[in-house]
Amino acid sequence: MPFHGERRRVVVTGMGAVTPLGLTKDEFWSNLLAGISGAGPITQFDASDYDTKFACEVKGFDPLAFMDRKLAQRCDRFTQFAIVAADMALKDAGLDLEKVDRHRGGVIVGSGIGGMWTYHKQQETIWETKGPHRISPFFIPMMISDIAPGRISMRHGLKGPNYATTSACATSSHAIGDAAILIQRGDADFMLTGGAEAAICPMGIGGFNAMKAMSTRNDAPGKASRPFDKDRDGFVMGEGAAILVLEELGHALKRHARIYAELGGIGFTADAHHITEPAPGGEGAVRAMRLAVADAGIPVDEVAYINTHGTSTPVGDKAETAAIKTVFGEHAKKLAVNSTKSMIGHLLGAAGAVEAVATVMSVYEDKVHPTINYETPDPECDLDYIPNKAQVREVPAAISNTFGFGGHNASILFRKFRP
Repeated sequence: MPFHGERRRVVVTGMGAVTPLGLTKDEFWSNLLAGISGAGPITQFDASDYDTKFACEVKGFDPLAFMDRKLAQRCDRFTQFAIVAADMALKDAGLDLEKVDRHRGGVIVGSGIGGMWTYHKQQETIWETKGPHRISPFFIPMMISDIAPGRISMRHGLKGPNYATTSACATSSHAIGDAAILIQRGDADFMLTGGAEAAICPMGIGGFNAMKAMSTRNDAPGKASRPFDKDRDGFVMGEGAAILVLEELGHALKRHARIYAELGGIGFTADAHHITEPAPGGEGAVRAMRLAVADAGIPVDEVAYINTHGTSTPVGDKAETAAIKTVFGEHAKKLAVNSTKSMIGHLLGAAGAVEAVATVMSVYEDKVHPTINYETPDPECDLDYIPNKAQVREVPAAISNTFGFGGHNASILFRKFRP
């Protein structure tokens, strides 16, 4: 049920992103609008024996450009991404932590899998030495998914609510929603929230290949992620992180902060149907979007844009299209509907946060990035997917959808800030 009590308004004042399309939020957004693919051959390990030999890797990332060697060595790649994105989000927000109450600031950052590279390397240590005594004492603290928000809080002295979410692909949308709810109810004045993932490793690629979930278009990696296109054959794995600074409106206005958008509505549901497939007709997604719109207290026709989960899987894209049509009726044909994953792949637990950044930027700038590789229409996917070229169009309100294995559904509604 939507929250009907007296609650505080939540706005987005800062964003940071480390993605396959760039190491900053601005570079990421610019390349999204340009329709650039971040896919290419895997370089982090020898993938020649794998069914899928490509991914959307973060390129040119040197943790030592952002943190000292000691910290870098004691953090898994996903945590490094999270720390850097958080630093950039705070800078983007212009939030001087010396002038705020750090007990009223918290961190919720999720990861769907956590330190998979750390686990892989420590497992190799056991195999090579035939014993457990060479395992690093930092193995567990580097691997666990909650270490990312822990590290961020320690780095900035933030002593408010602090934890991780894990709900597969919906992970960081749940983190963002939770952070907003904590601000609404008065438990915090500002929150750093989002997600981080770095699972482009042997077990990550091999595991999803075993599920037959990923594209095997090895001859054309840049064309492999093709959400809603008739010839889609699975998702492309990505990696990276995004962090948003959410603030209570009065807290932001008091310091004259730039406000990108207001977080207006949240919808969380479960399919209770299957471990990987969506419920028939996207029933759980229908309820999530309806809850987000109702929570925002706006008519459905005020929503102009949906950043879809849009994974490029045959079943998922069809179910999400059906869900959008059920929720919006005739208005669905007027919606801008796109998939960020067409360019950056699927960032798993970080997908919701990175796609939230894209959604907020669309609301802020009235621009909608394209869905690239859309070439052959699918009769069961018949909405306006903004094929291959960005559009300039008014976006008073937008929804970011993320739906995870296990039937976890999250829809977050952002709208233009109006005093």
